[in-house]
Amino acid sequence: MKRLLAILRVALRALRRNLMRTFLTMLGIIIGVAAVIGMVSIGTGARVQVEQQIAALGQNVIIIMAGNMSRGGRFSGMGGAPTLTLEDARAMRHEIEGVAYMSPEVRGNEQIIAGNLNWNTSIMGVSHEYLDLRAWPLAEGDFFTEQDIKATARIAVLGQTTAKKLFEDSNPIGAAIRIKGVPFTVVGLLVAKGSNMMGQDQDDIVLVPYSTAMRRLFGQNFLRSVILGAADAGQISEVTTQISELLRQRHRIQPGRDDDFMVRTQQEITEFATSTARVMTGLLGAIAGVSLLVGGIGIMNIMLVSVTERTREIGIRLAVGARRRDILRQFLTEAVLLSVVGGLIGIAAGMGVSAVLAAQFNWPTLTPAHAVVGAFLFSAAVGVFFGYYPARQAARLDPIEALRYE
Repeated sequence: MKRLLAILRVALRALRRNLMRTFLTMLGIIIGVAAVIGMVSIGTGARVQVEQQIAALGQNVIIIMAGNMSRGGRFSGMGGAPTLTLEDARAMRHEIEGVAYMSPEVRGNEQIIAGNLNWNTSIMGVSHEYLDLRAWPLAEGDFFTEQDIKATARIAVLGQTTAKKLFEDSNPIGAAIRIKGVPFTVVGLLVAKGSNMMGQDQDDIVLVPYSTAMRRLFGQNFLRSVILGAADAGQISEVTTQISELLRQRHRIQPGRDDDFMVRTQQEITEFATSTARVMTGLLGAIAGVSLLVGGIGIMNIMLVSVTERTREIGIRLAVGARRRDILRQFLTEAVLLSVVGGLIGIAAGMGVSAVLAAQFNWPTLTPAHAVVGAFLFSAAVGVFFGYYPARQAARLDPIEALRYE
């Protein structure tokens, strides 16, 4: 232990001899580690934000979309064909075990009029279970009931953006609005949700009973999509399989033929949405990691120069009894100190940059602990890897030739 402490003191003394050169040598490591921490923080923050936005869709959500079919070589994507009906939705709700909630979806964009103000927004026809599916509470008022759906009631629940555009600072509960000339009464106001992962404002919406939307507003007898909520996350796979089997049976789809619907689970949506963020995080981290290698080359270069400058000193130490492994350890310690101290400063700088970006530009940033530990260990490994060769060269010097060196 005493020998190691002595080596550490000698290494620190050697690095203090030329502080400017020491700092410039560490600068490559500092920039590299800071870049890795900053890029990983930005990428991880973006991925977490996407996951949170998808979680806002609700818990254990399964989405069944209409219109995935082909006929005569012509292919139809989502919503391209009327392949889902209310009977399909009701069959899924009542015949499949493990389904806790169900809501048909009928969607369209219309101009809404309230007094002397108007606003074009998204109209969505949903069931009385929609808010439970989406885990979307009300800020004020009430939601419509199953009885309202049966009665095709002309009632509406507004998102925060729509309410502000139509009523400004007034309370919209009980107020009248007109959609396509049809009068509606506002009965509820949703809690603000913000933008989704596509940047669309989720609060710019009006919810009405799906029966009212189908009969009074859009005049259609098919559904754009159906949202189901599984009772338990562990049942999602089984429920998804049952959905496909039931719909293929109801739509009389022969074996070997393509489905005329698409089934997507929350896990699939999350994986798809975050895969790009994960790839970008890895790519940015790898690019930033190149600067760490450049910093390591800088350490090797400076250590080789240091060996040349201190050749006579090395010869004297060898002559008075220092072992070659002591010389190796001394120079290796100097290299590791450069990289470790530079790594610590770089971690602090990277986290500081992430905090500034989050505060000034509202970029989502999150610095994972494994990124900090990984960057630190990698910087230390760089010191060992690039410091070993110069240290080995120092240890292999011939004492007699080193003493003659001028």
